[in-house]
Formats: sequence, structure tokens, C-alpha cells
Amino acid sequence: MNSTRPLKATVNCDMGEGFSLYTMGDDENLMKTIHLANIACGFHASDFSVMNKTVLLAKLNGVLVGAHPSLPDLQGFGRREMAIEPDELESCFTYQVGALDGFLKRHDLSLNHIKPHGSIYGQTARSLDLARAAVRVCTTFKGSAAHDCGVAFMGLAGTAHQQAANELGVPFIAEWFADLDYNDEGKLLITKKHDPVPEEVVRKRVRNLLDLHKVTTVGGNLLPIGEGVSEVSICCHSDTPGAVEIAQAVKAEVDASNRRGAQSMGSEP
Repeated sequence: MNSTRPLKATVNCDMGEGFSLYTMGDDENLMKTIHLANIACGFHASDFSVMNKTVLLAKLNGVLVGAHPSLPDLQGFGRREMAIEPDELESCFTYQVGALDGFLKRHDLSLNHIKPHGSIYGQTARSLDLARAAVRVCTTFKGSAAHDCGVAFMGLAGTAHQQAANELGVPFIAEWFADLDYNDEGKLLITKKHDPVPEEVVRKRVRNLLDLHKVTTVGGNLLPIGEGVSEVSICCHSDTPGAVEIAQAVKAEVDASNRRGAQSMGSEP
């Protein structure tokens, strides 16, 4: 891979995280900005009405839909770790993804990917057994035309996420977070509540990622995103303060970078 070529990128967002009469995030405006929506499946947020509404909103905006299953922890918003066996996790995710898949079928859409939510995202990144259980769920559901090999798995490059997807022959979407921090070992710092992040800080992080293929750490260091990564999906959380403005800034950087990448491809012999 040409290390000077920008990474090809998309923007994704965790969505549909309200419940009953309670709302979380400005889904309508975020959906106008992103490429991929990770829709909550009821265990950390959402319910049947919210799922239906969010799937329809994605369809109206031409956004690809992924499932965002969680540990069964509504009170903790899925951001508290839980001891769970691989077979339990596979059943837990199958249950949730199946619920969302029903609404996708109702609106004539296909499941594009699966992305774990919150603490189980970190747990599956560290444990290969849990990662395999989560990735196996991708093989249960029929994928969209975008992925001929089936439903993709979205996760952290260079972790058990990528290893499990490679082992099981599941398409892998490398993800990076615009509004969360990484420690100086390159590990994602998952917090229960997201703090505001200045737009210029976000833009600089995005440029480092796309142009240099580097992850910016809390200590200001730049670490490689991972081997074999030529494409990345950048996450903006709907519950981060100023989420719409952050997503719009990220989308602007992604669009500009993708244009540069396409131009560099066209200039090569």
C-alpha cells in the first residue's frame, strides 16, 4: 500500500439510542451527515418503536444500517463490563440483531454490519473467544449487496476483532473514534459519559488518521492504526456534546481526503 495515499473513509454513528418518550441525540440531522448507522437493539437503549423509526430514517437518507448490540444493561447504558461466556454472548447478540433485522425486512433493507456497543466492544477487542462469538453472529444473517461475503463486523484494527473476522471469513470494517481518546499504548478509552471535544482537535485527529495513517494518543503521540488497513470508518457518538457539528466536521475532512485519494489513484500510471 502506498503510505502517502490517504485512507479511504466513511463516517458512522451510534443511533436510535432513545427509549419510549426519552430521546438521545439529534438523529435526524446526524443521519443527513453519515454513511453508516449503528442502530441500538434494545439492550442498552431503544425499543420497538425507536428501532422502527430509526430504520425508516436511515432508509430516507440512504444510510447503510448496522446492528449495535450490547450487554443487557439498560441502567448502565451498556457501558459497564459484565462477566459473560462466549455462548451466552452469541445468543445475546443473535437475539438483538434478529429484532433489528425484522425492522430492516419491514422496510426492504438489508443488514450491512454488526458493531458491539460500549463495554462489550472493549471486552471483545481483548478476548479472542468473545470476539469469535460476536463475529459468528455475522454469519447467521444475510448481508447487503455491499458485502458479497455477508454481513461485515465493525471493530478495532489490530485487536481480537480483526483476528476473529479474518479467521471466520467475515468482512472487517476497521473503526476509529473521532470523539474518544486513545492511551499511549493505542488502546481506546471507553467512558460512560462522553466529554465535549473541540472541533479543531477533532479535525486534527482526523487529518492525522487519514493522511498519516496514525492514531493520536492522549500524550500527543502518533501510533500506526494497524497493518493491512486501507479503509476506515470514523465514529461520531450521538451523545457527545455538539455531536452534529462534530459529525459535519468529520464528514468535511473525509470528503476532502477521499477526493485527494481518488485524484492520486488517477494520477498513477
